[in-house]
Amino acid sequence: MTLIDSAATVGTTAVPVGGPSLPQQRTLVTAIPGPKSQELLARKAQAVSASVGSTIPVFTVAAGGGVLVDVDGNSLIDLGSGIAVTGVGNSAPRVVAAVAAQLEQFTHTCFTVAPYDSYVEVAEALNRLTPGDHAKRSALFNSGAEAVENAVKIARHYTGKQAVVVFDHAYHGRTNLTMALTAKNQPYKNGFGPFAPEVYRVPTSYPLRDGGLSGAEAAKLSITQIEKQIGAGNLAAVMIEPIQGEGGFIVPAEGFLPAIVDWCRANDVVFIADEVQTGFARTGTMFASEQFGIVPDLVVTAKGIAGGLPLSAVTGRAEIMDAPQIGGLGGTYGGNPLACAAALATIETYEEDGLVERAAEIGAIVREVFGAAQATDARIAEVRGLGAMMAIELVDAATGEPDASLTGRVAAATHAAGVIVLTCGTYGNVIRFLPPLAISDALLREGLQVVLDSLAAN
Repeated sequence: MTLIDSAATVGTTAVPVGGPSLPQQRTLVTAIPGPKSQELLARKAQAVSASVGSTIPVFTVAAGGGVLVDVDGNSLIDLGSGIAVTGVGNSAPRVVAAVAAQLEQFTHTCFTVAPYDSYVEVAEALNRLTPGDHAKRSALFNSGAEAVENAVKIARHYTGKQAVVVFDHAYHGRTNLTMALTAKNQPYKNGFGPFAPEVYRVPTSYPLRDGGLSGAEAAKLSITQIEKQIGAGNLAAVMIEPIQGEGGFIVPAEGFLPAIVDWCRANDVVFIADEVQTGFARTGTMFASEQFGIVPDLVVTAKGIAGGLPLSAVTGRAEIMDAPQIGGLGGTYGGNPLACAAALATIETYEEDGLVERAAEIGAIVREVFGAAQATDARIAEVRGLGAMMAIELVDAATGEPDASLTGRVAAATHAAGVIVLTCGTYGNVIRFLPPLAISDALLREGLQVVLDSLAAN
């Protein structure tokens, strides 16, 4: 069976064309990494900062559907989607066509200099799709961290207050302010301080590790700490990921998030949902907040918004979003026309191709496969998540303590067998599954079986 259906020629090398035309199969023609990837790794070591790491040591030439093809011709199953970015699949047809058409028109004017309609259309779509039927406004940026920073700016300006509350296990980005918001020290914060002030951290709901507290009980602990150590009168915003991403795909107990939102509303505090990783069909609804019955004041989005092009947004209540002075929000590349074209095509794909429903189907398969494995393997402490945002937490079977070493070995063996998975968690003991929503059942099940085989071998 041939690896590629069609190819472009670069020099004398045939390069596979990405997108859905790629054969949806796992094929290993070399060890991982192959010789060409090894050559590029050596060049990377000489040219790229050693601080920029890579999860899997291969170099990509094509991707689409549920596979990624490397420079040596290996076809790997993709269970990471570039960290939840390519939910519609790499080089999705609508996205490719939309970006190509925009590329022929113009590539940049800066929206704050000479605006264009696609920015407005993306804002209209976000205002329509995010939770709540109140009047909304949106502003577009480049990265999740940039959008998070702007959400904090907006909340501070609107309330006239400065303090911001975040939660244990949170991840909100790598800039100075967002490092302050992020909980995990290594590798994100270590050696990079001092960090932005007026950021406070409180406990969250982590059902596996907080003694089985109910959502209401966990919320009471958080709120008590906020009231006693910060004070509602000083607090501009509370920010949380509805399902914590880098912290370990932690799903809070029922009632936790609604209780936090209710407290914010009663105390004139802006509630910000960081849906950078959970947004855009990933959890089986367009936004994870919907599954918890909450309506945030501000919603931060990025990752899955534009099919792989850099774009992010803050969307929220009109009176909050309109509070900063004219010129207070913006940026040279924010809402770039190529990214806006991609976003409109990506949103259309989510809605027209049934990918919200597909995410729920993917989650059911992951839960079925690892739920069965958990029954016989005490090292799988929990199978958790919503939709196509699933994870397993691995522990020492004898002690129940987090087992980061086992997790690393399982991930490495899975990569060597041609399946891309990502790890996460404050304790480094969680394997997360973020497959493209365009992946087939057969390819998904094959990839999950490789993970199970790697776990059994370790």
